[in-house]
Amino acid sequence: MLKLDSVSFYQRLHHQNQYPILQNITFQVNTSDRLAIVGNSGSGKTSLLRLLNRLNEPTSGKIYLENQEYQKIPVMELRRQIILVQQEAKLLGMRVKDALSYPLALRSLSITDIEERINYWCELLKIPDQWLTRHELELSTGEKQLIAIARALVTQPKILLLDEPTTSLDTNTHNHLINALTALNNQHSTTIFIATHDLDFIQQFCDHLLHLEGGQLATNQTVDHINWENVRETLKKAKYETEWV
Repeated sequence: MLKLDSVSFYQRLHHQNQYPILQNITFQVNTSDRLAIVGNSGSGKTSLLRLLNRLNEPTSGKIYLENQEYQKIPVMELRRQIILVQQEAKLLGMRVKDALSYPLALRSLSITDIEERINYWCELLKIPDQWLTRHELELSTGEKQLIAIARALVTQPKILLLDEPTTSLDTNTHNHLINALTALNNQHSTTIFIATHDLDFIQQFCDHLLHLEGGQLATNQTVDHINWENVRETLKKAKYETEWV
């Protein structure tokens, strides 16, 4: 359903020559795949997610969704199908229930359907009812992250992109998130990309692993063929680099 063909992305830094962020990335993803994206800090994980959501555009190469070139799909139409939850969650200054309702109202769902979806996904994520009346400023970092994920889940997208979704979540919430993502994947055949340093999450949820190294795709394998010790060392190094950046 999703295909990248020799995709590269360069960024201009400080008015100098363009710097390669991603180089010659080629892979194909099927409906309902669950993919982990791993790599050291600066390997291009976030940039890849932003390309898939068209917050960035490829410098070269092509991206296809169901055999249609990304460039030929209107941006807003594509972003209704492919939802990105960034690491630093923002709720547009709204109260929680308004933030959850807003993308559904844009899709012209009825009030009843909006209520049902919010109730369903909040129950799976174990989001307390009292959070729904809170303003964004009254939420902790972890709470905002969870609400931003819930806002994506209520749309039941074709493709979901998550950037470090578990960094501010406790163990219980981590497990609730896995349950909710599993439901989304099973019930709606949603393809899910997760850029993460969380090995437990990868092993519990993902079926494919993409390993980026220096902006290039070093590994594209199903988890059945993964050398987990190598992955563990990559994630350990990536976490160390992140903490010292």
